[in-house]
Formats: sequence, C-alpha cells, structure tokens
Amino acid sequence: MRHRFPNWGVALLAGILFPLGLAPVDFWPAIPLSAGLFYIALNLSMRTHAWRIGFAYGAGFFGAGVSWVYVSIHVYGNTAVWLAVGLTTLFCGGLALLFTAQGMVFARLASRHPAWRAVQFASLWVLFEWLRSWLLTGFPWLYAGYGALDSPFAGWIPIVGVYGASWFLVAIGCFIANALSQPRDAGRWVGTGGLVALLVIPGLLLQGAEWTVPAGETVTVAIVQPNVPLKEKWDPRYRNRILSEFGERSAALAQEHDLVVWPESALPVYRDRLLDVIEPVDQRLALLDSTLITGIPTRDTTGRFNSIAAFGAGSGTYHKQKLVPFGEYVPLESWLRGVIAFFDLPMSQFVAGATDQRPLLAGNLSVAPFICYEIVYPDFVQRYARDAALLITISNDTWFGQSAGPWQHFQMARYRAVELGRDLIRGTNDGVSALITAKGVVTSTAVQFSEAMISGTVQPRSGHTPFALTGSLPVWVFALITLVLGRDRT
Repeated sequence: MRHRFPNWGVALLAGILFPLGLAPVDFWPAIPLSAGLFYIALNLSMRTHAWRIGFAYGAGFFGAGVSWVYVSIHVYGNTAVWLAVGLTTLFCGGLALLFTAQGMVFARLASRHPAWRAVQFASLWVLFEWLRSWLLTGFPWLYAGYGALDSPFAGWIPIVGVYGASWFLVAIGCFIANALSQPRDAGRWVGTGGLVALLVIPGLLLQGAEWTVPAGETVTVAIVQPNVPLKEKWDPRYRNRILSEFGERSAALAQEHDLVVWPESALPVYRDRLLDVIEPVDQRLALLDSTLITGIPTRDTTGRFNSIAAFGAGSGTYHKQKLVPFGEYVPLESWLRGVIAFFDLPMSQFVAGATDQRPLLAGNLSVAPFICYEIVYPDFVQRYARDAALLITISNDTWFGQSAGPWQHFQMARYRAVELGRDLIRGTNDGVSALITAKGVVTSTAVQFSEAMISGTVQPRSGHTPFALTGSLPVWVFALITLVLGRDRT
C-alpha cells in the first residue's frame, strides 16, 4: 500500500524553507519555491482542509523565521526555559493563524483557471502581509519582497516597494507550480517564461536608474557601536563609566566628523537628569560645527518616551511611535506587570510619540529618524522620510543575541534606503551598524558583538522615487482588484 506524503506536511516544510530566502542566508529562490509549494498543497486539498494546510505552513514559516524571540524572553527576560518555550510557541502559533485564514480565503475565492488562480494567490499573499503591518499593533516581519534586495528584481524596489516585490516572487512560484502540474502543456511554460522575463529583464535594467540626485556635499559620519551588555547598561554601578565614555568619545570624534551617531538608549538615564553630561558636549560640538545624534529616554508631563535627539550643530527630538509590546510597554499592564520578569523589563513604561513630529536637523540637513523596528514599517517610513535628505535608524538588537533576528532587521533597513533613494545611517549597540547608500550598498560596517567605531561618508539627496510618491497604495489596490476579478462567475 502506497502512502502519499500529506499535504499539510508539504506545507510545513515549505514554511520552514521560506526564511532561507532572507538574511542571513539570502538564497532568494527559496521564496518562490516556498510559496509555490504552499500553493500546490492548497490546490491538492479539499476546501475544508485549507485551514490545516494554512496553519501548517504558518507554523513552519514563523517557527523557523522568528523563533529567535526565545532569546529575548529567556536570556534577557530571565524567564524559565519551559515558560520561554511556551511563550515562543504561543507567539509563533498565533501568527500562524494568519496563514490559516489566508488558506481558507484562497480556497473560497480561487478561480478554476490556473493563471488567474496564481494571480489571486499572490494578491492574497500581499494583502495578508499588509494585514500583518497593523493587526494588534503590527508585526511586518518576513515579507517575501525582502528577498528581492540582492536579486535580479532589485531594480523594481524604488517603484513598487516591498509589497510589489512580494507579489512578483510569489507569483513566479505559483506560475512555475502551474507549469509543473501539467509539464506537457507548452502554453503554461511559455506563459511562465514570459512572466519571468517581464520581471527579470526590467529589474536588471532599472538597477542603473537614478531616481534621486545628490544635494550638496557629502557628510562625514562616525557611528559608535559601544557593545555594552544589557545587564551593565541598566546597572547603576556602570552608569558613570558609560556617561564618561559618551562625553569623551563624542567630543573626540566631532573634531573630524560632521555627524556623530550613538545607538538607541545609549544614555541609560532620562534626559532631564543628564544636563551636567549633555550640556558640555552640546556646547563643544556646536563650536566644532558638528552634530551629535543619540538615543536617550525622555519624559514630561504626558509620559515617558524612547527618544532620539540631536545636539551641537543639530537640533530636534523625536519620540518613538511604534512601540514594541512588552519591551517598551506592557499590554494589559494591570494584569501582567510583575507576573514574570519578562513583563517587567527595564524601560517598559514608554508611551508613543505624537504623529506630527518633524525630522531632526544636522546643521541645515533634514534627517528622518527611526528607532528600532520602526524602520521595518515601509509606509510609515515613506510618510515621514519622503522629503528628508538622509535617513537614520538607531537600535539595540542585543535582545536577539546571535540569532537571525539582527540580520533580518538589517536587511529591512537596507531596503528602506532603496525604496526611498536615500542614504541611511544605522547605529546599534552591538551590530549590525553600517553606512548604506541609496542603492542599498553597505559602504562601511563593523563586526557584530564588538566595540567599534565606523567612519565614512553619506550623500544627502533630493528628489523622489515612485514609491516615495505613492507608497504601497497602488500595489494594495492592484492586489484587491485582481483577487476579486479572478473569481469564477458561475
């Protein structure tokens, strides 16, 4: 008796394959392969089993892709192994329910025509990625389009953004799956080859396009990667050393750099308690015509904020808007605060900043600031950075340890530079810190988990990419229209 490998098993393996298409492996063909296998598993299953196929795929997808949250919960949240495993499983399993819903909707709407069915699958994928960007505060991680960054499709990024690139890669996987299901159907192979050529050839040619132009002279930048362990950062015994090094290194670097950057929460004390540290540095850098930008917690009568501020020749303070649940605020705080150590992490009482904040100024340059995972929200970044000359993002990825998390985060930061045609400065506590061009090229970086200083230049730019002007709206509209148009009318 022959036993066929179950469709849910195919879906599970397909989900596990998906993260190989993203950093740090960067084998982008894994993405269309993964999506194509998921598509095949759904097509071979009865409609009533679609939920099972979707959940299996989501379990593999998120289990392989974001289970690094275990590091934050256990290692840095001081949570027992059994409980950390349980919370990680709950997190990944909860996210997997989105693919459950995706599979069920596809089974309901899918056309009998293979080409339309492939188009619908890719469109539904994009719409569920969009859903993940805001549902329950949003978790826009592991988007298929990020695989396009170092691929033949990269030229499309400034035009269609990450959602458009997701549609391309997923659609290719589905069309190849259609052709393989009927290998003797020459028409399917011709259509699939035509689609691939239609996407790859312009993608290669468009990589030479210059959507934005230099605006003024280059800026010399120094990024400090202090590599301070989390246990030391919030320990009062190490505070004087951290503050002393901040002042001395900032003043020294300002003598040869236009801009000095420190990471998120580089100063582990509220700003109003650090005037004796900040004011001398501020005055010294102003005399040197150099700008210091650093992460620093702030507070006022409205609440406490995770902030980034400019000093010296620069000015402005930005309060983070996209807060990390449990890391920066505790949902259902009255119930959860104090239950376990993970629900009482340092600086977990922040409130979100206002939505009408202005960019920072570095001299006379407009710099769009983003803190930690704000940079992974494509349309949030597009709205706030469209008219800035430079992008800057600071983070503390120490929470993710030696997992894939910091590299996935870094890849998404690079992607924002390409989408908007702007050079980007990324400063983190222990990596990955770097200077990145408007083409996504890393010009200077440092070894992860090391104390380092990165020195180089960035080019302020003006003008707009098509994505900067429209955001993701055209892709969402296209996805919705094709999803509905593909429905069978009988």
